[in-house]
Amino acid sequence: MKKLLSTALLALVAIAGQAQPLLKTHVETGDVEGTPDGTDLAVYKAIPYAAPPVGELRWKAPQPAKPWKGVLKAEDVAKWPPQPEKSYVKYDMMSEDCLYLSVVTPAKSINEGLPVMVFIHGGGFRTEHYGGDLWQSLARRGVVAVSIEYRAGALGFMAHADLAKESPEGHSGNYGILDQIFALQWVQRNIKNFGGDPSKVTIFGESAGAISCHILYGSPLAKGLFRACICQSGTMMSPLNLVNEQQAQMLGWMFMNQLEKKSIAEMRQMDAKALTGNDVNFMGCVPIIDGYVIPEPLYNLYEQGRYNDVPVLIMYNSDEGAVDFESVSVEEYNRQLGSLPGQWADSVKVYYPGNTDQERLYNMRDLVRDIGCGWPSYAWATLQQKTGKSAVYSAYLAQKSDTTVYAKGNRRGAAHADDMMYLKGAFDDKADKYPQEKKVSDLMQQYWVNFAKTGGNPNGEGLPYWPVFDEGKASVMQFQNGASLVEMPNREGILLIDRFMKYVQSLQGAQQ
Repeated sequence: MKKLLSTALLALVAIAGQAQPLLKTHVETGDVEGTPDGTDLAVYKAIPYAAPPVGELRWKAPQPAKPWKGVLKAEDVAKWPPQPEKSYVKYDMMSEDCLYLSVVTPAKSINEGLPVMVFIHGGGFRTEHYGGDLWQSLARRGVVAVSIEYRAGALGFMAHADLAKESPEGHSGNYGILDQIFALQWVQRNIKNFGGDPSKVTIFGESAGAISCHILYGSPLAKGLFRACICQSGTMMSPLNLVNEQQAQMLGWMFMNQLEKKSIAEMRQMDAKALTGNDVNFMGCVPIIDGYVIPEPLYNLYEQGRYNDVPVLIMYNSDEGAVDFESVSVEEYNRQLGSLPGQWADSVKVYYPGNTDQERLYNMRDLVRDIGCGWPSYAWATLQQKTGKSAVYSAYLAQKSDTTVYAKGNRRGAAHADDMMYLKGAFDDKADKYPQEKKVSDLMQQYWVNFAKTGGNPNGEGLPYWPVFDEGKASVMQFQNGASLVEMPNREGILLIDRFMKYVQSLQGAQQ
């Protein structure tokens, strides 16, 4: 009995002696306390990084958060930014006081100097929430994971001439992007107190979050705030549908008239729901080429070599368009292609012929993929290799699964947003049912973390070697039942789109 008691006592002493997660720390505005996730992670679910953008701060650049007394218990995620209701988010779950971030750290002390991964969520700059995933799966692989919120919809992107007059910089709009920059500045000042190294920040995002990362990559305001970048299914490389500040201010003026308001002061008195809800028709919900946050179209910046030249990993998915189309009629297919100039419609049909019901569906999905993700990724990679110095890695998620995030109907691979399942560890406890998905998930997570740890190289022990992108070689890492190198998918179709985009750019140049 004495021996058993002695053994138990020794075990208790050993447990007590183990380093515990960093559950209490200090930031510039006060003390903060997180919650444990298992025995190895500390999770801080909602830390304010800026003042609430309400009242007179609506449609202004973010301002510093106010200090608090005592200890802030960051145990619940903050409310969603105001946006249209969905089945899973109602208005009582939203607040204009939304500028918060989460930190998940495996550090046991503030002196560990771990690499940091900062996630920017998608949602078309209108919807979604930073709390969708706090990235415990990545943190357990040895990084500090941060997820940030930003203003969306009209609250985040409305421009107006009167707002520009208020601004010290003389610009309006892009408040959601300014929020992201402000959050990254907060990370630089505070992440050391969570065991992170501010010189080792990697930004990553999906969809509109990836577009945001690309904008930060091109914005002089974000210089020095990160050393590597990962973009999943989103860039701002296309010349189509770009909005400059003059156009954005006109859209803001139209929005004010639509709401029957006569001044910004009246607009600031409106309920946030009336500006962002389901029945609101704000047409300017896009990042703006304003000469300040975004100096010029990003394609132009890449041609000129004017961007934050750091290593980048660019990925998109094999069946991106499966969230848009479940079937495509002959009439719809011809209407879509008929919007192109005649010579281009004929050329597109060579690579996307649409001769049968199934072929039309798959070809339309492929067009969505290649125009929205394939060509922009190709343009980014090739231009950066021409005008930059940092490494470019290219990836393609083609894993077919019977589980998905948003996709409709039958799929041939991974749909838009399905990459999120693999990175957040959705298959960790489902390996028996989804063995191939679990394999892909483990590979992707380790490549992503390696990229962050090294500041731009995904390779590591036990992983298939991944070279930098080379258009003429098998250098794209395809994730499908594992990981293997392939040549650029659908190269001929993407090169056709490249010729079309250059044609569009030539027309735009002739109009200037």
